Amino acid sequence: MPLLGAHQSIAGGLHLAVDRIDQVGGEALQIFTANQRQWRVPPLTEKSVALFLEQARARSSMPVASHASYLINLAASQEEKARQAVAAFVEELRRCQRLGIRFVVIHPGSHGGSGVEAGLAMVARHLDQALAEARVPDTVLKVLLETTAGQGTSLGSTFAELGWLLQQSRYPGHLGICVDTCHVFAAGYDLTTASAYTQTLQQLEQDVGCQQICWFHLNDSQKGCGSKVDRHEHIGQGAIGLEGFRLLLHDSRFAKHPMTLETPKGEDLHEDAINLQRLRSLMAQSPA
Repeated sequence: MPLLGAHQSIAGGLHLAVDRIDQVGGEALQIFTANQRQWRVPPLTEKSVALFLEQARARSSMPVASHASYLINLAASQEEKARQAVAAFVEELRRCQRLGIRFVVIHPGSHGGSGVEAGLAMVARHLDQALAEARVPDTVLKVLLETTAGQGTSLGSTFAELGWLLQQSRYPGHLGICVDTCHVFAAGYDLTTASAYTQTLQQLEQDVGCQQICWFHLNDSQKGCGSKVDRHEHIGQGAIGLEGFRLLLHDSRFAKHPMTLETPKGEDLHEDAINLQRLRSLMAQSPA
């Protein structure tokens, strides 16, 4: 069965994210390793690393992913912005290695008007540059390119774009894909019925290969299929609906995959608990 969990806050310390995922009964965890909206990242302290490793080792079977900062744009064409993005991503990779985190999720980036082809070429170049500088073995850490909704000039909203990036890298063993259900739906890939789900997964297999998928973000969508608007909604309360998630949860190709929520929540996390309960009730249903 898939390993269900959620993105959790690191407020008060990285190790507290593990407590929070325990609180909601999660089996997989995603975090930011630092404030995702600031370039200046304070260095990890020995104490913070030790506390996180102690908590994580107590849950040794639980997969953990970091989501890289939203500020990092590997598609940047301006030299200074590109240098800043690569340096920040190298730092993220090194932080994750110290913390024993196996997966780093990152949005491919935004071409900013230079065009899709030029933007993708920059992503491939800067991704390889960061991996070369970080020198993290592929047996230790995988970078997961996340599917995007297609807003503005963002890249990665088509499976073909992601497949191209995987093929271009000099470090294919370091790379994989994170599928966000809200994003692919907003990008125009329907999930709402068995036939639509089958067609979407066939396209994903053709352009990327389902074996490249390492992680899922489970989010319903406030907007319709093809809207290109990235607005997450609670499971079953958006335009995807429960059937799309039931089909995914019963897909044998992803039976052991981590799947984490990125849905809205308050400090008591009761929304995570409700969404996880809803997903588990779908898993308990008989497959179609």
